[in-house]
Amino acid sequence: MAGDRQLILVINPGSTSTKLAIFDTADQLHRQTIEHPSDQLAQFDLTSEQFDLRRQAIEAWLETVDVSDRIFSAIAGRGAPLKPLEGGTYSISAQLLEDVRSSRYSNHASNLGPMLADYFSKKFTVPAFITDPITVDNFTDLARLSGLPEIERKCRAHALNIKAVGRREAEQLGKSLNESSFIVAHMGGGISVAVLDRGRIVDVNDGLLGMGPFSPDRAGSLPIGRLVELCYSGKYSKAELEKILSKKSGLMAYIGEADLRKVEEMIDGGDKRAELIFDGMCYQIAKEIGACATVLSGHLDGIILTGGMANSTRLCERISSRVKFIGPVLLCPGEFEMSALAEGAVRALDGSEEIKTYL
Repeated sequence: MAGDRQLILVINPGSTSTKLAIFDTADQLHRQTIEHPSDQLAQFDLTSEQFDLRRQAIEAWLETVDVSDRIFSAIAGRGAPLKPLEGGTYSISAQLLEDVRSSRYSNHASNLGPMLADYFSKKFTVPAFITDPITVDNFTDLARLSGLPEIERKCRAHALNIKAVGRREAEQLGKSLNESSFIVAHMGGGISVAVLDRGRIVDVNDGLLGMGPFSPDRAGSLPIGRLVELCYSGKYSKAELEKILSKKSGLMAYIGEADLRKVEEMIDGGDKRAELIFDGMCYQIAKEIGACATVLSGHLDGIILTGGMANSTRLCERISSRVKFIGPVLLCPGEFEMSALAEGAVRALDGSEEIKTYL
């Protein structure tokens, strides 16, 4: 099927929305974001229970879309938190569906991605795939060591976008992803600073709880002693403290604002504290990039800044000024999840990538 045009339906469920797109191979034909009111979703304990609600919304949207009577070639769903996996594109197996329906690894909105992709693949009698879920894990044994045997470092990252921008920049260099090595800083609500070594994420901070730079609303790494004191202070339950560290820390905790655009407006208005905290975040991101450079012994093709925060010229300039001595800084602002999912499906269909099976 190499060289054929492929019509791909992409489904990317988020916590309160479902992003949809239709691609004709690399060309996006249609895109839509369906918002789901929080009070409507609150009735469900597990995100997998939202399946019918989201399915109906997608079917209603498809009724409005003109695809010129063309038949879908495949469905691409966002990959959910799963067991540690090799990177790549996976068919949707019965075991994968069982794991996401039961929320075996996490009660996450993306559990709906494989479920919805499987449903529409059966409806249109075409294959369904996921590509590079967040639990892609190519850590070395060295990278798993934490300093305490009871705690193992885990590979959790924005793998889909990290590998997508790696492919784009490698192509610009006349290379394949498997011939290139980058440090990729994905900077959004969470921050993943990853070592992408010949297509494999061999080290990355766990940006959700406890590692790496602080972000707009996450705490990042913290001094252990004071954190232990906070845990036993009696002020917070386990759930309350986890919520603070993952949703109410970083910029939000320091200056009461997590929207980077508004933070920059505060800086432009002369708010010196906002500028200090903003610079602190840039400092920590740059420091994490520097640490990642040691994993590659300094041998890398470039440092890629991506994610929504990479749209900030101020942020990128302040990070670049500290790390450009390590290697060229390459800017890929925004996220490319939708196109990356479509591209994964196309590679699977045309045989340029081996389709993996989740067992």
